[in-house]
Amino acid sequence: MGMLYDGRKPVSVEWPTLAVAVAIYSGFGLLTWFYHQIPWWLVLPLGGYFVAWHGSLQHEAVHGHPTRSARFNEALVFPSLWLWLPFSLYRDSHLTHHNDVALTDPIEDPESTFIARTDWERRGTLARTGLWTLKTLAGRMLFGPICCFWRLAVDESRRLWRGTTGARRIWGWHAVSCALVLGWTWGVCGIPILEYILFFAYPGTALTMMRSFLEHQARENVGERTAIVESGPILSLMYLNNNLHTVHHLEPGTPWYRLPQRYRAMRSKILEHNGGYLVPGYRSIALRYLLWPKESPVHPLT
Repeated sequence: MGMLYDGRKPVSVEWPTLAVAVAIYSGFGLLTWFYHQIPWWLVLPLGGYFVAWHGSLQHEAVHGHPTRSARFNEALVFPSLWLWLPFSLYRDSHLTHHNDVALTDPIEDPESTFIARTDWERRGTLARTGLWTLKTLAGRMLFGPICCFWRLAVDESRRLWRGTTGARRIWGWHAVSCALVLGWTWGVCGIPILEYILFFAYPGTALTMMRSFLEHQARENVGERTAIVESGPILSLMYLNNNLHTVHHLEPGTPWYRLPQRYRAMRSKILEHNGGYLVPGYRSIALRYLLWPKESPVHPLT
């Protein structure tokens, strides 16, 4: 099944996406402004939701939305609500990930959750236990963010030490984007930085990692590597319909608000293309894989 195309010409401004941006920043602003009047058990899910939602907006910007101006799109998502990942690094790695021929490959795909067999054989018992744990939904959401933070810190420290071209510029701009967020949350709203991380940045990253938990699997057939998760409206909105991941990989230029219609129109063909890799919602994922590994950490084709 080749690239899908719905015959529509790209518009110059995608107003639904701009409306989402307004909703995210307005909601985030109100939640942080009234932070000290809201109970923690309500701040936690709402803070995580807004940060994950903003991450989905960044994903749209990576793919050229909501306008034809890359500078405007990147400026729209410039504040780093989750603090840890520079947008340009995310953009470059994610576009590399869209080479479907290399999907899930632990060497070629920067978003792969697998490890090569030769690397596995070099790992000790503790490291192997950790890798198995990350293959459960609970492990991925609880420990996945800190593992990502650590890997990024190690890799980027090496790049900065070696003086890799552009590394200092990337992190300089990222420092500005974080300063904007912390200037508001800490400087204006009086939210301690550790509390912001615990109630906003960390759960937001964890919710994003829930989406990507099983969106790809290792299969010989390239089309069968990408999933469809038929989620309800709340999580679908937070993920900007990226849970319909097969459609997104077939039509990476299609804006989020058109994906459901595209999926409904070609559901049978899409499911034939991905080998029936269909999941009926995130509740079913939690019931099945919360404490049980989805698959082996070792890539079966290496």
